[in-house]
Formats: sequence, structure tokens, C-alpha cells
Amino acid sequence: MADTEGIILAAGFSKRAKAFKMTLDIGGKTLIENCIEGMYHACSRIIVVGGYRFENILPIVDKYPKAELILNENYKDGMYSSVKKGLEYIRGERFFLIPGDYPAVHMDVYESMLATDGEIVIPTCKGEKGHPVLMKSYLIKEIFQNSTCLSLRDFIDTKGFRTIEVQDRGILMDVDTMEDYIAVCSYVFQGIGGKNQYGNYV
Repeated sequence: MADTEGIILAAGFSKRAKAFKMTLDIGGKTLIENCIEGMYHACSRIIVVGGYRFENILPIVDKYPKAELILNENYKDGMYSSVKKGLEYIRGERFFLIPGDYPAVHMDVYESMLATDGEIVIPTCKGEKGHPVLMKSYLIKEIFQNSTCLSLRDFIDTKGFRTIEVQDRGILMDVDTMEDYIAVCSYVFQGIGGKNQYGNYV
């Protein structure tokens, strides 16, 4: 864990959700808290990249000693600008990266990924790729130097990656719409394999 950090992307407008989704309630905690807590035990430090409604998530992130909220002044330029902003703060040997609207990823996923060697590791569920991604930090320089890739996905596809199959559908469940939000809430409340998303039996 000591050499693994995390990046959570939380700068977007939440337009399709028609609500500021980072502060939506899931099980008594905000969506962004659920995302932070999912990776918290696996990371020595977590960088949350904010932008739109930065002030709304600042007091939430401040509650977590290992988490730091940074501002992407260029968040209107899209997600890749937030990715690059977060990468500027990485100091560990590897890092997880996940959009902040994936609140249902179980801690077991992070543990399984940490036990998998590879420059880039992506979890799959029934063969479908999900989040988070785990990357070696020496790739950051290459990301910044690459002028042909317009997104992190482009870079990953060009570079190649290793996959690990998991049983957690949470890796596929982002909250783009209110329908997505309802589905995620249902998934979290029903527990995953007899556990809730924090690893506690329900």
C-alpha cells in the first residue's frame, strides 16, 4: 500500500444526472465518500480532482486524512484535463485512477488488482472492462509526452494492458443519470457476496 496512491476524478458538470451527483446520498454517505472509502485502505494517499462546485466537496474530502482535494482550473476542457491534473501530484510507484461516479466498487477489487502485476491493470466482470485502472507511475511522463492520444483510454489502448476478472458488477456501474443512481443504490443495499461495499457482512 505504501507505494500506491489514488486519483478520483470529481470535476464534471453532472449534466445528465440533473443534480450534483458527487453529493447524492448512498447508504447515508455521499457518492464521493463511497468512492473514497472504496479505495481508502488500498492507497497511502488519494488525490481528488475537483472543478465544478469545488466548494461543495471540499468539506467532504477534508474529513479523510489521506485524501486531498485539488482544483482543476481547466475542468471545462473535459475529463482528460482532470486526469493530467491529478497525475501531476502522484509520487508513489503506482496509482489507481477512477471517475468519482463509481461508488460501488468493493475493496476486494482493489486488493485483487494490487496482487496482479502489470504496467496497466484493468478489472473485468463477465469479460466487460470496468474501473478503476491501476498503472505504474513511470508511465506518467509518457502520457504527458504523447501528443496523439486525446484521452487516457486512447493511451491505454495504444500501450496495452492486463485484465483481471472479478465478480463485482460495481466496476461497471457509474452514475450518469438518476436511473443509474437508483440502480447503484439497489446494488449497494443488497450487499455484494454477503458483504456491503466496505467489506462488512450484512
